[in-house]
Amino acid sequence: MNGDHQALALLLFCAFIAVTLGITTWVSRNRHGSAEEFYAGGRLFSPMENGFAIAGDYMSAASFLGISGLIALYGYDGMLYSVGFLVAWLVVLFLVAELVRNCGRFTLADVVAARMSERPVRIAAGTSSVTVSVLYLVAQMVGAGSLVALLLGGTSEAARSWTVIGVGALMVIYVSLGGMRATTWIQIVKAVLLMAGAITLTLLVLARFHGDFNQLLNAAAAHSGHGKDFLSPGLRYGGDWTARLDFISLGLALVLGTAGLPHILSRFYTVPTARAARRSVVWAIGLIGSFYLMTIVLGFGAAAVLGTDEVRSSNASGNTAVPLLALDLGGGAGSTGGTVLFAVVAAVAFATILAVVAGITLASSASVAHDLYASLRRRRSAPAPVGGMEPGRADGDAGSGRKEYSEVAVARGAAVGIGAVAIALGLLARDLNVAFLVGLAFAVAASANLPVLLYSLFWRNFTTRGAVWSVYGGLVPAVLLVILSPVVSGGERALFPGVDFDVFPLENPGLVSIPLGFLAGWIGTVTSAEPPDAAKHAETEVRSLTGAGAV
Repeated sequence: MNGDHQALALLLFCAFIAVTLGITTWVSRNRHGSAEEFYAGGRLFSPMENGFAIAGDYMSAASFLGISGLIALYGYDGMLYSVGFLVAWLVVLFLVAELVRNCGRFTLADVVAARMSERPVRIAAGTSSVTVSVLYLVAQMVGAGSLVALLLGGTSEAARSWTVIGVGALMVIYVSLGGMRATTWIQIVKAVLLMAGAITLTLLVLARFHGDFNQLLNAAAAHSGHGKDFLSPGLRYGGDWTARLDFISLGLALVLGTAGLPHILSRFYTVPTARAARRSVVWAIGLIGSFYLMTIVLGFGAAAVLGTDEVRSSNASGNTAVPLLALDLGGGAGSTGGTVLFAVVAAVAFATILAVVAGITLASSASVAHDLYASLRRRRSAPAPVGGMEPGRADGDAGSGRKEYSEVAVARGAAVGIGAVAIALGLLARDLNVAFLVGLAFAVAASANLPVLLYSLFWRNFTTRGAVWSVYGGLVPAVLLVILSPVVSGGERALFPGVDFDVFPLENPGLVSIPLGFLAGWIGTVTSAEPPDAAKHAETEVRSLTGAGAV
């Protein structure tokens, strides 16, 4: 890209970073350092504010860059991501949002620990939450690197590396200084910017084809190199039975994974009531649904305007399709309109990445401090009340304010460690499609977190052993199958193309690992010597459905 693109986009990057750092600084001066303030923003957000924040948290680099790129490369098959990400919110709305808000306090483990022996359940759920969060963070890091590589001409590996490091450093600052309140406002600002950018590009694409969507599709097929096959199923997932099973596996992961994502579940604790949590989801569905419909237009628009070959030549995984489309729609390289539109879209995408990594880092650091750290330092004691702890406590001990502040300090330190791990993995996986990477995170969330969550809420006889087995029975196979899949070795697009140990044929493990998670929870429960606690189940059921006694 020429110097005008670079200068203007970098100026907009800096402007957004300055605004978000200003928000973080302002919030840090007005916080009182309690766990409720750091993890949940004081539970003071309205349903509309939280709905925008959920949308900002969910509409990640995978959505804006990855999905449109996959549609530009694979046509119909790429739309699976748009459909799957949206349909997933029906599961969240009907099965999760209100019940989680009523039963928990800060994390997924709070819901499960309400009925079980707290320590083993918190360690298992915390480990799973951190794993999912790190996988999700890697996708955002890869998106940031692709974006800046495009901005600087696509040749500077050093620039990509420093971008990943810079994003990691910023997310640590946002989380450690501002906590949930700063993160939420950053996500709200980002959601408004992203919707405005997507609407503008969608209108420009439709205007290019005189509002005729059929003409847009025909042009996309003509410039794809695949003809009418571009508009039919099978271009990516229809070659053989392995590809078709991969399609089913990915669909399962996308639809079921959202309800197990730690950074999404933690958003339900930022509103005062379960009714507000449900209304937040309704707001989020409206925003997210509109956005994913626009990604379809943008993906086919990139294929129609640029051609699939140009998209692939810029980035093999299609991550740069939308910025390139903006450049062309604005008037092309060298034009003022193209320069401005490209810079704005690049800045919005960068804002998207920063906002999402802040939310994910906060959720994962909360799991480390609130679940892992608190469990490891806590001696075995009587089970905590429903919700995992007493209102106002940072953990289930007879804790004091000092312990609460200690836990928050650990969370801030954990953000640094998680950021370092995400940076290292982001540098390693920088050539993979960001939407695909997020699909893997969804598969792990659906395999490890969703089974234990649903069993805890709805199965009367569920036990501690069942909970622990359910988490590890989904988490370990999911991670192991990814390691043994073509994603890691055996192909040109693999993380390690020079070696070959891909004994598992599917790229997404969900088809196998999700049922294993549910099966492990059932086997652990029926073989457990521990009798189920009917009283605690009844208490959890009443609280989840009515909100009586909720924190």
